[in-house]
Amino acid sequence: MAIKLVALDLDDTLLNSKLAVSPRACEAIRQAVAQGVTVTIATGRMYRSALPYARQLGLDVPIITYNGALIKSCLSGEVLLDQPIERKLSQQVLALCKERGWYIQNYVRDELYVEKINQYAEQYSRLAAVPVTAVGDRLYDGEESSNKMLIMSTPEGIVEIYDICKALFGNQLSIAISKPTYLEITDPLANKGRALAFLADKLGIKKEETMAVGDSGNDVDMLKYAGWSVAMGNASAAVKAIARLETLANDADGVAEAIEKYVLA
Repeated sequence: MAIKLVALDLDDTLLNSKLAVSPRACEAIRQAVAQGVTVTIATGRMYRSALPYARQLGLDVPIITYNGALIKSCLSGEVLLDQPIERKLSQQVLALCKERGWYIQNYVRDELYVEKINQYAEQYSRLAAVPVTAVGDRLYDGEESSNKMLIMSTPEGIVEIYDICKALFGNQLSIAISKPTYLEITDPLANKGRALAFLADKLGIKKEETMAVGDSGNDVDMLKYAGWSVAMGNASAAVKAIARLETLANDADGVAEAIEKYVLA
């Protein structure tokens, strides 16, 4: 069955280690779109951080951001889906982080808030090319609903924090390790798989006609949903185990390879 919808993760998937989309990937996406295929981005990033890449690729589609908590159109800015974390739960997570001394970022209304600017905040700001606002202890008040929360630590620390959060919050929250030092928290109904299913249904596209490409833990639900699931060559072993197909690494044009092989061939 022909592929009609392609969802691409950004970091360590579509983007190479220089945080750029290669010319080959740009051309493959352009050709796919010219053939009538809908190509979208599915990322844990903020909308404002993902939008420049969508514009670079010339996409006029809804993009999946915050791991599926927000689906918003590139050009019109129309919001198709908005699934923030329940305020009471976000306050509990924030209180836990304050008590344990964990670094956490809170995303509200597509703005990024931290307690204070430190190496984690500076690193993330460079990566995502977005400003960070330090609000001191007000961060932990959780006055508004969060699009997403992100805890950062060492790789060992993130595994420990993941285990603690899963034990405390269970299925009340969607909790996933994306990068080895990132723990991403969203509403339990907000994940890339549900978002891709929502978008496919909106576009009248069957599950079997979708392709998803990703590399990390927050891509698992999307890969499980897609009829054509493709793990990057640099993906974790767990991601490769659940994907139907495997492509090259992000620095070897894995996304372009997958589109050329399965969409354009």
